Amino acid sequence: MTLPQSPDKQPANSNTRSSTELSATKSAELALIPPHVAIIMDGNNRWARARGLSGVRGHRAGVEAVRAVIRRAVECEVETLSLFAFSSENWKRPAAEVNALMELFLMALKREVKKLHERNIRLTILGEREGFSHAIQKHIQRAETLTGENTGMHLVIAANYGGQWEIARAARKLAQQVADGELTAAEVDETRLDQTLRASQVPPVDLCIRTSGEQRLSNFMLWQLAYAELYFSPLLWPDFDANAFDAALADFSQRKRRFGMTDEQLSSAPSSKSSPTKTEAQGA
Repeated sequence: MTLPQSPDKQPANSNTRSSTELSATKSAELALIPPHVAIIMDGNNRWARARGLSGVRGHRAGVEAVRAVIRRAVECEVETLSLFAFSSENWKRPAAEVNALMELFLMALKREVKKLHERNIRLTILGEREGFSHAIQKHIQRAETLTGENTGMHLVIAANYGGQWEIARAARKLAQQVADGELTAAEVDETRLDQTLRASQVPPVDLCIRTSGEQRLSNFMLWQLAYAELYFSPLLWPDFDANAFDAALADFSQRKRRFGMTDEQLSSAPSSKSSPTKTEAQGA
């Protein structure tokens, strides 16, 4: 695995470096890879319109970009990759487009999951599944069962998902536990809410990428994005390839993540941290 380089930084000639130097370099590179990368995939329709194509063709081209980014994320040893595929607000789109998206989703569940399993990738579908057809729900269950024991990268597909829905759902569950006497109101804190979220198995996001030039979160993983670094790409999603992914990782490697601390505190803290503790979040 090689960390993508910033434009002004070129890789050294490995032929002149000792094995000790190479090992140290690789350890440093791995420390700079964000453990959890989340992507808001945007621009399929605009990509298609610019080429005089139907929106469906744009979404199909977007699937190819998904494949390329998954391959590159695995190569870079990203631990968790989360992709925003279909928001709870997307049901408002024209019926023909929604139906086409559902067909693509079902096709992907049928054809792509075996490939993910062969690459030791664990798949999780995050969202309100009851809104999908019985066939899609069945294939989601099969996909998660098939890949559930895999130990490689964790791929999270957010579908029929909204960050506010996720937080409200967890809040309702905690409220019911308080009403039933299982918890006191004082016991409901950040940790308890985090554990209750449907995405409790998903760690905090380190880097969030959004394509198409838009600069908003669109109700995506609002809780998990609390301390994420944000990266906005002007590329439409079908044009976002492995090189574009590398550019985002290179940009991330230049960021200084303070987690509420001062520069002086940060310089004396452990270097390989990806998310803040509760104390750090309240720091100076």
